[in-house]
Amino acid sequence: MYKRRTDLALEAQELYTQSQRREPDGVRVTELSRGPISVHRVAVLDERGEQALEKPRGNYVTLSFSPRMLTDRDSFADCARALADELSALLPEKGEVLVVGLGNRAMTPDAIGPLAVREVVVTRHLRAQFPEAFGTMRSTCAVLPGVLGMTGVETAELVRGTVAHVKPAAVIAIDALASRSASRLCSTFQLADTGITPGGGVCNARDALNRETLGVPVIAIGVPTVVDALTLAADMLEEAGIDAMLPERELSVSSLFVTPRDIDAQVAKSARIIGCAVNLALHPDLTLADMEQFLS
Repeated sequence: MYKRRTDLALEAQELYTQSQRREPDGVRVTELSRGPISVHRVAVLDERGEQALEKPRGNYVTLSFSPRMLTDRDSFADCARALADELSALLPEKGEVLVVGLGNRAMTPDAIGPLAVREVVVTRHLRAQFPEAFGTMRSTCAVLPGVLGMTGVETAELVRGTVAHVKPAAVIAIDALASRSASRLCSTFQLADTGITPGGGVCNARDALNRETLGVPVIAIGVPTVVDALTLAADMLEEAGIDAMLPERELSVSSLFVTPRDIDAQVAKSARIIGCAVNLALHPDLTLADMEQFLS
């Protein structure tokens, strides 16, 4: 039987409920709206929840935006603020923060992390050199560890080395994800206090980045940019009234992923929202105009 692939806890909960015709034990789901923004919170409470959703115990927050909101300037600010508020609730109140941009900047669907870090206002060096001007801003630094094929070094090894030197209070790890639904691509943002496994969504899982491996809280921010082809095909067959879960229907294209044709523009917008949200969460006094001035 083919198993649909997704990195989103919300979708894992939906799939479980759909297949088992009941809510999973050990999982608490709450939903609210911030105007046109939909916010879903999935809490994996115990071992039963971990087994049902195949997600580590912790909190997962999913924000869903309409495509129009990501292009309209006023709505863009609302999206960034909503994401920043959820991020702030997961971060420790004080201490330096290390932002890690995961992924391959040369591969567009995997470039969310590197592009988002370009939008982050880093202050660690400014606070050290000009404490009178920047001493009130939260100390923030960033790193782009690249990918194993380009560096020859595991991402987790590079991040562990940086954490050991910088000694941050928390790590924010930004990465691209895989969804089961094409409608959620580049319009759904997931935050999790459980850390992240780089490459997990595209069958290339590396060492995890979490509190156990790094020794500090790791908040993951992810945006789905691809859909597994078999998952997409199975959903389309079911919509057509065909049972896609029969074993004989399995195909040998498990490494094929689908992405939108305008993925470059969508990834750029999603990365900018994440970067702005990180800035608002870490430097709440900054405006969008301030950020543009810092980054120009």
